[in-house]
Amino acid sequence: MTAAVVDRPALDRPVRAPLGRLLASELRWVLRRPRTIIAIVLLSLVPVLIGVGTVIAGNAGAGPGGNGPGSLFTILIGNGFVLPVLSLTLLLAMLLPLLGAMSAADALAGESAHGTLRGLLIAPVSRARLLGVKAFGVGAVVFIAALSIALVGLVTGVVLVGTDGLITLTGNTLSFGDALARIGLAVGWVTFQVWAVAAIALAVSAFTEHPLVVMAATLAGALVFAILTVIPQLDWIQPYLLTSSWGTMTDVLRDPMPWDGLLDSTLKAACYLLIGLSVAYARLSSKDG
Repeated sequence: MTAAVVDRPALDRPVRAPLGRLLASELRWVLRRPRTIIAIVLLSLVPVLIGVGTVIAGNAGAGPGGNGPGSLFTILIGNGFVLPVLSLTLLLAMLLPLLGAMSAADALAGESAHGTLRGLLIAPVSRARLLGVKAFGVGAVVFIAALSIALVGLVTGVVLVGTDGLITLTGNTLSFGDALARIGLAVGWVTFQVWAVAAIALAVSAFTEHPLVVMAATLAGALVFAILTVIPQLDWIQPYLLTSSWGTMTDVLRDPMPWDGLLDSTLKAACYLLIGLSVAYARLSSKDG
């Protein structure tokens, strides 16, 4: 008799979970955090406050001109489509980066503090895949927040302020479809900028078990960048600062729309995103828990 040859079962080989399942699980996980939901809801109320304040004041159009938020207040009266862009512009200065930093802090430092990160690190999932899933979760939170702000701002602007079309900063009037396209572009652009900030926060989060340290470090960095932006003697470093190009947000309200500033700021954000994720991966590669 010849002995039957029995193949070793494939059970001893690591089974890779489908990427779609991992992403869906991470999305459910981040959206179950009460502080995340509360933060998104509170940020979504900002357009309502701006719209109500505009209606009550009645003279919001007295703001200064130029490229900043003041020029957006100038054209807000009777032009409700401006409200989503104005809200995103104001929140981009601090609160949206704070939300990104909070999500990044929960993604790695928070998991490490609760002891769940070690289980993920010893699971049959590569470190690069794990980091990609965490970065996706952070980006999803930022996108949902920016989209919620834009949608609430759009409805609030149409109901409270009213509109006959999007009046651009150059005086032209765009159709409803063009206005929605501009607002959608603003949402995507803001999401990518904040995601770049969150990537740096994710790198910090990989080095600590304290989420508050991540948030404090990220906000301190944002403040330092803001200070460096306004110092004339340091104009040579300003083109490399991520926050220095955030003023180009108002370009979505120009017709024709200039693309140079938006593309340059997007490329700059991509560099920060790559640096942040690379540092986070380098740390995760040598981390056991």
